Amino acid sequence: MKKMTLYLLAGLTCWISACQKEFLDKKPNQALTVPTTLTDFQSLLDNNADINVAPYLSVTGTDDIYTTDAGLSGAGVVIANSYLWQPDIYQGQTQNDWNKPYQQVFTANVILDGLAKYQPDPASQSQFNMIKGSALFIRSMAFYHLAQQFAMPYDPATASATLGIPVRLSSDVNQPSTRGTLQQVYDQITQDLRLAADLLPKQSDYKTRPTQQAAFALLARTYQTMQLYDQAGQYASACLNIRKDLIDYNTLTASLAKPLPRALPNGNDEVLYYTALSNVNFFIIPTLTSVDSTLYRSYAANDLRKSIFFTVKSPAITQFKGNYSGTTAMFAGLALDEVYLIRAESYARAGNSSAAMNDLNFLLQNRWKKGTFVPLTASNAAEALTQLLTERRKELVFRNTRWTDLKRLNQDNRFAKTLTRNANGKIYTLLPGSPRYAFPIPDDELRNSGIAQNIR
Repeated sequence: MKKMTLYLLAGLTCWISACQKEFLDKKPNQALTVPTTLTDFQSLLDNNADINVAPYLSVTGTDDIYTTDAGLSGAGVVIANSYLWQPDIYQGQTQNDWNKPYQQVFTANVILDGLAKYQPDPASQSQFNMIKGSALFIRSMAFYHLAQQFAMPYDPATASATLGIPVRLSSDVNQPSTRGTLQQVYDQITQDLRLAADLLPKQSDYKTRPTQQAAFALLARTYQTMQLYDQAGQYASACLNIRKDLIDYNTLTASLAKPLPRALPNGNDEVLYYTALSNVNFFIIPTLTSVDSTLYRSYAANDLRKSIFFTVKSPAITQFKGNYSGTTAMFAGLALDEVYLIRAESYARAGNSSAAMNDLNFLLQNRWKKGTFVPLTASNAAEALTQLLTERRKELVFRNTRWTDLKRLNQDNRFAKTLTRNANGKIYTLLPGSPRYAFPIPDDELRNSGIAQNIR
């Protein structure tokens, strides 16, 4: 076992520890503890602590977040370095933002390799399809998360010559890992998601399990990231054709510590697929971290998101509380409000400002105090695009989408943004298109696999 073995073996070890006691009792020899049945495969997928988590460090690098010098000193070296966009972020530490998604990839590949040898009978075909579709979805989301954090932004003109991330499609740990192109990464993601959408059920009793609607939503997000806006709009529409209702924020109690309904096991009607950031401490401790003050001030008084998403703890600290998880977990999954915004942007970029504003106003009328919302208007598509991108940032705050949006929108001079931090008397800057938009690959991975490091 030569390449990328640490996280691959960790993946199977975690599955062994997570399997039901009954299964382990039947196979006491760990060497024989290999998934072979549909029940085994579903158990792998239902290991939520490993499957339904997303990388978090890129969130610390966005312009949505602010911390004081005291908060930065107490944040830990990796978070502090991410916050300040330092060249060497990890300083030799192993990093779950890399390891955890590849553990998910390995789990999905174990399942897909096992299913390739499995012959379902008519009675089990539906379950077989759901498990295969789920594994393809999980692998696609892991690749997507890895590409956002560890690769440069997707540019249709250069993606075939830009380094991607290792795309492992087998559970064989002896296969070497290489970094293909970014185009190959996104081609694999979209190919697998289209197949998953054909296999997955339309509904699930658990938001930790993917559905066809979630696959359409992730396809819409992926094509938006690729700046293929027509395809993004098509899949957003396919998603909304299944279910499209939004929460009326007038029905929520803004004074609660957690105003939004709990997503799990099957709450929060807007949530399509549940994933949470793997680390939340930096984001929920009010003495450390605040939402950016300019962002907070951008919400109008009658915009209910201002009181549902945030609570003012002090003149310097405004804490985020609007998790779509309904708990302290930081939601990083897929939800209907994002899908509406994806379709609205697709309409605007196609020149259909009327349709774009219809989607945007439908979203906003469910966010403003009843009787106070005046529908937004746009005289042209460019104006519509500007308005919806403003609302996109305000709606999806702390949803693990801002880093990707910065990378994508920095390629358009109209929306490019230079980020700055003032920490301990020193100014730090992140320029549009900076190579620091691709996080460094952890040192232990470089030693194990020999793949190329990102330029910082």
